[in-house]
Amino acid sequence: MSYNNTMRYIKNLTLLTTIAIISGCTPDKFPKHPHYEINKPDVTCTPCRANLDKMVKQLQGSPYVWAEEGPDYFDCSGLTYYLYGSMGIELPRTAREQAKVGKKVAFKDLKYGDLLFFATSKNRHRITHVGMYLGNGWFTHASTTKSKVVYSNIYKSRYFKSRLRVCRRYLPDECRADLGQKPIWQQTPTKCKTKPIQAKPIIQPKDKKKAIVIQTPMSDIEHISKDGTYYIQVGSFSGKPRYSLLKEIKSLNLNYKLIKFDIGKKHINKLLIGPYKTHNQAQKVLQEVRNSIESSAFIAEIR
Repeated sequence: MSYNNTMRYIKNLTLLTTIAIISGCTPDKFPKHPHYEINKPDVTCTPCRANLDKMVKQLQGSPYVWAEEGPDYFDCSGLTYYLYGSMGIELPRTAREQAKVGKKVAFKDLKYGDLLFFATSKNRHRITHVGMYLGNGWFTHASTTKSKVVYSNIYKSRYFKSRLRVCRRYLPDECRADLGQKPIWQQTPTKCKTKPIQAKPIIQPKDKKKAIVIQTPMSDIEHISKDGTYYIQVGSFSGKPRYSLLKEIKSLNLNYKLIKFDIGKKHINKLLIGPYKTHNQAQKVLQEVRNSIESSAFIAEIR
């Protein structure tokens, strides 16, 4: 091998080694044009639970891109790096290094904002993934399998429960004002100036105060619940919706119904979440559904 070829080989090997270290949650296939330079987030708000809560809700559904730390795309440690960095709390960039700093806490003592570190590779001792705890088993993380930032529940996931290795705390105790018992996506925290995420266009009625009315056939009248007539329509499917979609709805503790229609030789299923007695009750859940399940979901009333 010539001297020039040898030097070129060494440079390429060094670059690949650097890339492998950058992120603890690397997918099998790298993006075509990844951005390897670390961007330190601007400090946009003070360290407090309300500001952290605001960012968590705003960033749900953001696309997963390996080696990115925001503000539009994230890998797992990039998300936690951005959340805390935006409040002026500096963390290391990778999950493995983040797991070495902060106050170590037991799982039973977890509080909002603590980080959960997992070993998801064949090496059961090597930290490769991180998420931020929200309460009642829920945590937010940039998922490689879902390709976006999502909510997951460790109590409902044998996979994550068996791979949890350490928990760390970084948010000062004086910043932990209780926001109440409502789920995080239904709370109203103080404002925090984060860059808005560009969402997909949302299909909804021209009159936002009214719901689209679905006139059901008499054969489907048993689907109408005494608990209410308002639903959130996720979509219409030729045949049954995929199992992973129904599982995702269940993971958010939401009830769903399928209303079947025949159009010609096709069997159509309308997937509805609910029911809710009032339009306002459905509206409170609608944003959660748009963020976590389907951005074009809308409120429908069954009569």
